[in-house]
Amino acid sequence: MKTFLSALAVGAAALPMTAAPAQPQAAAAAAPFTYQEVMVPMRDGARLQTVILRPAGESGKLPILVQRTPYGVPAQAPGGIPQAWRYLMEDGYILVFQNMRGQFKSDGDFTMSMALDAKGSKGVDEATDSYDSVDWLVKNVAGNNGNVGMWGVSYPGYASAVALARPHPALKAVSPQAAWNDWWINDDLHRYGAMRLSYATDWLFALQNNDQGEDFDYGGKAPVDSYDWFLKLGAVENLDKLYFKGSVPRLTEMIEHPDYDAFWKTQRWTDKLGRTTVPTLHVAGYWDQEDPLGTWKIYEKMEEQDPDGLNTIVAGPWAHGTWHGAGSDVGYVKFGHESGTDFMRDIEAPFFAYWLHGKGAKPTGEARSFQSGSWTWKSYAKWPAPGATATNLYLQSDGSLSFTAPADAAQCRDYVSDPANPVPFRERPISRTYPSQEWRWWEAADQRFVDHRPDVLSYVTAPLEADLTVTGDITATLMASTSGTDSDFVVKLIDVLPDDYEPVKAGALGDYPRTMNGYQFPIAMEVRRGRYLQSFEKATALTPNKVTAWDVPLRPHDHVFKRGHRIMVQVQSSWFPVIDRNPQTFVPNIYKARPADFQKATQRVCGGSRITLPVMR
Repeated sequence: MKTFLSALAVGAAALPMTAAPAQPQAAAAAAPFTYQEVMVPMRDGARLQTVILRPAGESGKLPILVQRTPYGVPAQAPGGIPQAWRYLMEDGYILVFQNMRGQFKSDGDFTMSMALDAKGSKGVDEATDSYDSVDWLVKNVAGNNGNVGMWGVSYPGYASAVALARPHPALKAVSPQAAWNDWWINDDLHRYGAMRLSYATDWLFALQNNDQGEDFDYGGKAPVDSYDWFLKLGAVENLDKLYFKGSVPRLTEMIEHPDYDAFWKTQRWTDKLGRTTVPTLHVAGYWDQEDPLGTWKIYEKMEEQDPDGLNTIVAGPWAHGTWHGAGSDVGYVKFGHESGTDFMRDIEAPFFAYWLHGKGAKPTGEARSFQSGSWTWKSYAKWPAPGATATNLYLQSDGSLSFTAPADAAQCRDYVSDPANPVPFRERPISRTYPSQEWRWWEAADQRFVDHRPDVLSYVTAPLEADLTVTGDITATLMASTSGTDSDFVVKLIDVLPDDYEPVKAGALGDYPRTMNGYQFPIAMEVRRGRYLQSFEKATALTPNKVTAWDVPLRPHDHVFKRGHRIMVQVQSSWFPVIDRNPQTFVPNIYKARPADFQKATQRVCGGSRITLPVMR
């Protein structure tokens, strides 16, 4: 479950997350930390469960590094220094972990609301809770130097980012990692209004139905193949009606608010960001299977008012939170360089050392990227990186890809999309989200498992005669139609490795479950839902068989397609069960579709369809 990943990201995976003594206690001999639990008061009288880990034997004043979380605080001090803290603790910090409002022993309600709507002297939201926590800590934690930093991955990443909306004067450095700002547009719950069904099911239940992180049992027994379970479920509303029964409020809210209405817009907390005054290090993973876009959007918003150059970002070939491990592969694609170690040692630790300790040189370079394909670090003056040229790669009617526009835009390819037989998002059987290891790297998995299906179109170039470097925002535009009145289109940009990529002795594949020769390595993938082509706020039916432009954002990337590789694009109309099924018949609320609404549809992809690549020359 997501609790495990977030704990792992800060090095606390091995620490029990249960109730703890209320008084300071010395750790065992030679242990690196002492432990204290306190209840920190907020302006409305609520108290939040907070754990303080102080370096044992440290007599000098140290900065405070805070992580706020809904996943539980450590029940005891670790017996050693976790890998993720190793380089930070070479400089020394008082580490503080706090359960967010309503979680575990913290007072209040955990609503998952991101709305920054606190009013009056007693009004509260996540930004005021952050402010009040920092204020109490600098006034009450002995031996602190008055400087506070915040950091965290995923929910703790969001909790650190939202503090920037109302920063306390003592807050001197923040590193939001895999954070989010808009749950309808992207990240955990949706992809441009299309529900992330299986993930939302597992994550929301564990997070919101109880604060002990228990997994959803799927009605009594976890399925061997969640693909079958969700297919039998029918409409999304049946998940709430038959199983959750209102016990997971955020899932109920998703069903009742399918469109981008005020419920979602008021939670877009980045609208409340003003001038950037706190040095900020954003961290994103190009293969983050949970929160891939929010970091970039927060960085982008802060760039609008950053006259002092305090807003920086780093990204790499990482899944969710894996930058806090050694990091020398992208799933089965091995590149042999410990990019995670580089990040922790050379970027994260120096960032906090400079801004909280006043040690070392001021960090330089607004954007750092561990570029995939070349597998080297790059530094850019800003993001998007200057020097890229938007270059169209066209989908041709013969299944090829070319930088030359097709002569006849009327030429199309078609397939039949059947909601009763949706395209799986990863190889079956599909286990539930956690603790499955397949989930962590599914966005880097070999796509050959679907390229034989009649409802997946593949387009491919000839082997490249020279390296092609793509740095910046990738987009797709499909000129496409459907015979239905609603539809989805999924676009995947793929790096096809050469047939002789990996010399393999006969019968000896080592750690690989299959040869890497010809591996279809996905670089960018996304879905668009037809009902929202005209407006996110108001769903509208599609006109059957009318060719329409479908814009599909494919997010920022930094990748080199190497000489001899081929570029592939796959197009399909389902991605199940990570994305809920589109019935392909327009209904006012897609999550309440009736069985008769799920109909086959003929999909056409026509001339002028293209991927727009930011090519560095």
